Amino acid sequence: MQGRELRGELDTFLAEREQELRAFRRDLHMHPELAFAEFRTTRRIAERLTVAGLFPSVLPRGTGLICEVGTGDGPTVALRADIDALPLIDEKDVPYRSTVSGACHACGHDVHTTILLGTALFLAQQADAGLLPGRVRLIFQPAEELPGGALEVMAHGGITGVDRVFGLHCDPRVDVGQVGLKTGPITSACDKVAIRVSGPGGHTSRPHLTADLVFALAKILTELPAALSRRVDPRSSLSVVWGRVEAGTAANAIPNDGVAEGTVRCLDENAWHAAPDLIKSLLESVAGAYGVEAAMEYTRGVPPVVNDDVSVQMLQEAALRALGESSVVPTQQSLGGEDFGWYLESVPGALARLGTRAPDSGVTYDLHQGTFDVDERAIGVGVRLMATTALTALWEGARPDDVTEPMAELI
Repeated sequence: MQGRELRGELDTFLAEREQELRAFRRDLHMHPELAFAEFRTTRRIAERLTVAGLFPSVLPRGTGLICEVGTGDGPTVALRADIDALPLIDEKDVPYRSTVSGACHACGHDVHTTILLGTALFLAQQADAGLLPGRVRLIFQPAEELPGGALEVMAHGGITGVDRVFGLHCDPRVDVGQVGLKTGPITSACDKVAIRVSGPGGHTSRPHLTADLVFALAKILTELPAALSRRVDPRSSLSVVWGRVEAGTAANAIPNDGVAEGTVRCLDENAWHAAPDLIKSLLESVAGAYGVEAAMEYTRGVPPVVNDDVSVQMLQEAALRALGESSVVPTQQSLGGEDFGWYLESVPGALARLGTRAPDSGVTYDLHQGTFDVDERAIGVGVRLMATTALTALWEGARPDDVTEPMAELI
């Protein structure tokens, strides 16, 4: 299918379906569900896919599902959307405000889900017309915010046999109609670290007769991050930031235990893999100097999302064909975490940033805030991008190696 023909097909499809998709998004927004509790959301998606003649397979926990479009022998391209909400209060005064106390779609996952549903309906039409030279695997993933949903999908074969995987994420700093792309790392790794320090305790008048645990803990809090900055290439931005510290109950008593918890963030994949051993070594060194015992619990969160260059090129080609010449904008690497990175540890692919800000509005609704909302025109933009990306990847992946001519240009 030439570019101009695909664009016309998408115009017709969205003219018929865009209002339905907006209503679907608003329904999800009114009924948000937290990680691994997305039962209603999963049911609503599965019902609509089934009506379209597809065969969704719900994951064993009962939340999240996988569905394939097409039966061809060509390549398999996966498209992923996350479906969970955040434990926040919805602070917006809109008709589709959350009806669930303490839960809110404040990160745009309702938009991601709706876009993937719309893409599924369009691709199902293409498959019926014999225009898919391969398969598209739709991944409606639970529990991105936990995180852990990506690993659940992978544990049940969600990316087995997949040649390339794509996803997108709402970006309230980018205008509707534009897509932010970046080759290489686009998000940060994000892990959790908990440190427990123990000693014999004692009286504050005689710190020399015991181990001054609070002083030692304070040294760990300051010296460990400082030492990291001298042991790791600064371009990796490996950092520890503490969020909780607790020790003692009385002003005149040296406690016998204390705890510190924080996050470890890193922009570089190699430094991320080396981080646990390095932090443990530094911890033992600092703690040993003050005569206290220190134990570390390191919890892996997510690796950085590292976009494959070929996949980014496919996204760019798709955006130019589906959205126009001014649709692609550069984007920077974020320190936020995104479990899409787990897929890219095994399969080449890329994550795009979808503009959701109303142009010239002067208002930016930031992620993870109760006021977050989107310009709903982003839904149609996302469907155009994801559908065209899937078809671009299928057609280019299905070509013989010696065929190098580019796909037809848009008028």
